[in-house]
Parts: sequence; structure tokens; C-alpha cells
Amino acid sequence: MKIVEVNQENFEEEVLKSDKKVLADFYADWCGPCKMIRPVIEEIADNNDAVKFVSVNIENEEELAEKYGVSSIPCLVIFENGEEIKRNVGLISKNDIEKIIGK
Repeated sequence: MKIVEVNQENFEEEVLKSDKKVLADFYADWCGPCKMIRPVIEEIADNNDAVKFVSVNIENEEELAEKYGVSSIPCLVIFENGEEIKRNVGLISKNDIEKIIGK
């Protein structure tokens, strides 16, 4: 699986300092839509080497969720060169995810 679980300790290295565009999936284990979108993200990640895929469990990483203004999930945040460039909240299709990462 090509999705890296990130936390407060490794977020800067894995996301902000990445030399690739990064899709960060902010989720919670109890979230139904998060469970539905996860296999779609995994499928895209398996077929896309140009983008790094990470996930952030907001239950364990409340500080990161707060820092990035995540108040509803699933929340997909796209980072490039350490900066947020796009965001989508809620369940979206594979095609829409590919659009927001620029495939």
C-alpha cells in the first residue's frame, strides 16, 4: 500500500518537505464516508507515482486537524512545496479525486 500514515512527528518531513505533490486524507475510523473513500484513494495511489499519498487520523492527531482547519471529514488536502493548494470535504468520486490532484 502506498499510503503513509503521518502524525505530528513526521508531518513536516512527509508532507511539507516532500518533493512531490501530496494528497493528505484527514479521516477517523468511525467515519462512514471515510471508509468508503479509502479504497478509492488506495486504488489511485497504487497507480500514481507522481503524487505522495498520506493519511492523518484526526482522533490521534487533533493538533494537526486543528492547525489545518479540518472540521469535517473526509477532508482531502493537496499540498505542493509545503503549501496547501486545494481542499475537498466530503465523499467524492475517483474521477474528482484525480482532477484535484491534477492527473
